[in-house]
Amino acid sequence: MTNRRVTLVVALGATQTVAWASSYYMPAILGGPVAGALHLPTSVFFGLFSGALLLSAAVGPSVGRLIDRQGGRGLLTASNLVIAAGLLVLAGAQGIMGLAVAWTVLGVGIAMGLYDPAFATLTWLYGRDARRSITGITLIAGFASTIGWPLSALFLHELGWRSTCLVWAGLNMLMAAPVNWLTIPRRGMPQALREEKKETPMAASPPAAMPILSFFFAATWFVQGAMAAHLPALLQAAGASSAAAIAAASLVGPAQVAARIVEFGLLRSWHPISSARLASALHPIGAAFLVVLGAPGIIAFAVLHGAGNGMITIAKGTLPLAVFGPQGYGLRSGLLSAPARTLQATAPFLFGLLLDGAGVGALALSAGLCLAAFGSLFLLRQRHAGATPSGGPELA
Repeated sequence: MTNRRVTLVVALGATQTVAWASSYYMPAILGGPVAGALHLPTSVFFGLFSGALLLSAAVGPSVGRLIDRQGGRGLLTASNLVIAAGLLVLAGAQGIMGLAVAWTVLGVGIAMGLYDPAFATLTWLYGRDARRSITGITLIAGFASTIGWPLSALFLHELGWRSTCLVWAGLNMLMAAPVNWLTIPRRGMPQALREEKKETPMAASPPAAMPILSFFFAATWFVQGAMAAHLPALLQAAGASSAAAIAAASLVGPAQVAARIVEFGLLRSWHPISSARLASALHPIGAAFLVVLGAPGIIAFAVLHGAGNGMITIAKGTLPLAVFGPQGYGLRSGLLSAPARTLQATAPFLFGLLLDGAGVGALALSAGLCLAAFGSLFLLRQRHAGATPSGGPELA
């Protein structure tokens, strides 16, 4: 990558880290204190968070369409301001109405500013050559929870939850928004991409690819949402102590980043379909270790799940690009995310019910969904290089 592109990738990685830490990962630390201070059940706070994710699913396609037309510089910059506004409303909330308004604004900010719009921005700029840039920003922003959770906990301990929201709002307004505005190119897409659009008609895309990829991402994102909420409890159901379960669960973040490094280096010659197949198979393999070995298998499960999770995040950006090409990428990405975000929002509740009733047997659902996702990709077969101008897949 050129120096200019490296600078952009690093900048987007940093701003994505702030956006993720202050929105999606914030409830894990602030949910309980906010609900307690407002005299509300914690379930109400997380129910509104789930509603924000559903709202982001509805707004996503419109965001993608805008990026297809004019690029992501303005939208990504505005997203930080919207997230900041939601945090300011949250900081001043006195009851359920203020909380609901805050999560409505944050839901719009999430739709405007997290991975999908960033991936669409890179694709608008670099076309099919965006794969390594997409992987690059996930390498950096993969530390969002690793950085965000301790910082939120520190701010909470030292300042209280309202001031914590104000600090994160300030970081979005004063750091992330200016960085996005100053580093994302303001010019339209390069001439090479315009020519590629003329040469590669959208009709060349396989007609069944959208429902196949919609199912793949919906299934795998359900598992991501379920594990994000219940991984320590699941590991305890397998026989691990509370301390051991938390220690093993903490390996998910490093495993995600390690898998992305492998994707960036050793697997960069693989077609994204092959990488996505591998990613979806890792959770079921880890589940087999956990079921067979019990408590001794918790580390293997956490590492394999984390690695698969990290690679699926990359696949969300690179797989639609490989299948459809850059034309209409933003809109397609938003449409693919809608069912995925919807299921992800319901996953903590539904998987929690199953975990309470079946214990470690709940893995039958998560592993089964990943195996179904793995199998669905065999309905797509990548063409040999040079077979078509698009280099995309065909139906098997």
